[in-house]
Amino acid sequence: EWQPALKNVSSSWDVGIIDGLSGWTTSVDDVPADTISRRFRYDVALVSALKDLEEDIMEGLRERELDDSICTSGFTVVVKESCDGMGDVSEKHGSGPAVPEKAVRFSFTIMSISIRVEGEDDGITIFQEPKPNSELSCRPLCLMFVDESDHETLTAILGPVVAERKAMTESRLILSVGGLLRSFRFFFRGTGYDEKMVREMEGLEASGSTYVCTLCDSTRAEASQNMVLHSITRNHNENLERYEIWRTNPFSESADELRDRVKGVSAKPFMETQPTLDALHCDIGNATEFYKIFQDEIGEVYQRSNPSREERRRWRSTLDKQLRKQLKLKPVMRMNGNYARRLMTREAVDVVCGLVPSEERREALQKLMDLYLQMKPVWRSTCPSRDCPDQLCQYSYNSQQFADLLSTTFKYRYDGKITNYLHKTLAHVPEIVERDGSIGAWASEGNESGNK
Repeated sequence: EWQPALKNVSSSWDVGIIDGLSGWTTSVDDVPADTISRRFRYDVALVSALKDLEEDIMEGLRERELDDSICTSGFTVVVKESCDGMGDVSEKHGSGPAVPEKAVRFSFTIMSISIRVEGEDDGITIFQEPKPNSELSCRPLCLMFVDESDHETLTAILGPVVAERKAMTESRLILSVGGLLRSFRFFFRGTGYDEKMVREMEGLEASGSTYVCTLCDSTRAEASQNMVLHSITRNHNENLERYEIWRTNPFSESADELRDRVKGVSAKPFMETQPTLDALHCDIGNATEFYKIFQDEIGEVYQRSNPSREERRRWRSTLDKQLRKQLKLKPVMRMNGNYARRLMTREAVDVVCGLVPSEERREALQKLMDLYLQMKPVWRSTCPSRDCPDQLCQYSYNSQQFADLLSTTFKYRYDGKITNYLHKTLAHVPEIVERDGSIGAWASEGNESGNK
């Protein structure tokens, strides 16, 4: 039972898997509407997840030596939400209904449950998800045949999910756990999104925009000049306000002035996401960047300007050959997580250094990678203050050193430009860890491996 009763949510209790459009069927035209998506009702899915954790909750109360007959209210549940597109899911043969060849999957993970006891200020955590990035803890909520770039259809289908989520934040769930009725409230944090999805949900321009970051208002040029000193300023409510300014243009400005005023918010923010950094795509983005630096160093680009495509292709195949021969690392069409993890190692740099003519450049490359490997555990680990406290303390210093190297030795690549994830890695990691306690735990891997 919910108190007060949920607004905008159907009152039938025997809910199984429902048609994802749940009542919006008129709004989506190209495809037979009843084939396009299936989902669980959000509140029902959450209750089911809590019932699965019933034993863990009781165990947690016992471990904290709390008398479970007194603990009937004041439970807080923190939920991580993830959503990701799934590329090519076409039927290889067979003749089902005509549906888009791409799919999107939305899921959630119960991250922690805590209880506030009379007389105590802070909540006492009685359950913490030990593997927040496993597909086993990541519960699917909605599967849709939609291309993640098809904003209209995506919003039509996730609209009811957003409405349910909003209703649940304003209500309390009364649920029987361990034989007694207890009251739970929910906090939702949408952190399991890659940058493309965040930009889409929050109404920002696409990732090639001059507004390089989903956390701060910096432009690409500013981010490449000042690589480290930025703080998180964007949030969902501000994006909504900016969209209103964009829509109404109250100061009758030109398109460029207006765009500068709203810092690239040019669509209506649809779903609140938590400004954070996606650890998996951060790895992939940075590895792509290092892969390009390796090629440029093999070709000694720092000494010359704009080499031809032929030369670039030659450096790339030299690099691929060397990596394959020495590290058994096969070239990939698109950078993926596994390739990124193997490329970003000291061994890989040593192998690449075998192809770099100048001693000085070899040292710079090795230093760059060493700094990176010092920084990486901080955004990868589930609990950095426990797993790598030293690297956490040194992060700001290391990122400053890293930025200095880029802006001097590797200036040819970072003059007025920088990639989105590199900017976030250098500028925002300490602040997010301070706020959330972790970046890795809130990443999208569980959802990604569930997609597989």
